[in-house]
Amino acid sequence: MTTTIEFITALFCQVADQISDIPKHPKAHLWPSEVVTLGLLHALKGVGNRPFYRWLTRDYRPLFPRLPERTRLFRLLKTHHDWTQAFLASPTVLGVIDTYGIELIHPIREGRSPQQIGRKGLSNHRWIVGGKLCLLLNQYGLVVGWDCAPANVPDNTFQWLVRQCEDQMIVLSDTAFHAAEGDPSNLKLCPRGEWEDRMLVETVLSMLTLVCHFKKVMHRGWAYFQIFRRGSRSPWPPSTSWSSGRAYGPTRRVSCPSR
Repeated sequence: MTTTIEFITALFCQVADQISDIPKHPKAHLWPSEVVTLGLLHALKGVGNRPFYRWLTRDYRPLFPRLPERTRLFRLLKTHHDWTQAFLASPTVLGVIDTYGIELIHPIREGRSPQQIGRKGLSNHRWIVGGKLCLLLNQYGLVVGWDCAPANVPDNTFQWLVRQCEDQMIVLSDTAFHAAEGDPSNLKLCPRGEWEDRMLVETVLSMLTLVCHFKKVMHRGWAYFQIFRRGSRSPWPPSTSWSSGRAYGPTRRVSCPSR
């Protein structure tokens, strides 16, 4: 049975191997691989920034002896979220694309705050107010590309992800990705009940729900909403945006690091 310390160590080694070419700033307390590892752990825990920081400092502070203060740590994750680009997988012959609704507030509370960042849209045949995550996966369930947008945008908004690998991969999708003005040549629209290979993406999305608890989050700034989606680029297969395919921790809602 793998202990949490062994898991964190293995995760750190995978991250360090992947981004070894990123230099450490002379005044920085943490190496880039430490920052990315902490971001992945935060997404995996599926809790808010305060519970995560308490867990980290209480149980695993010796692993990160130069850990900065809580708000400074989460600003680091926001500033350096582009480092996770290194974990995107390569396209394969077949791929699959789908969207995932993320609820930020209950629909009855829509419009109460001028700072609301989510919009009302349909997800799994129910109305939500929040965002929409789109994942493009290869045949192994690893993330090739991703994007996020308010929940009210149609799925065909994300066709640009498919066009990026037009000469490399045939992408399976449901009919919601069809656009009246035309579809990419490598997009295969699959009516309900056809091409069961497409169910691979449902496995990955279920991991986002059960492992990282992405269905309902409490972000109040779009920048922080975006960086938490980046847990889809884990070095562990299958990738899930700061997250990986394993989890340790209770089921809790995720609160906004900026608060």
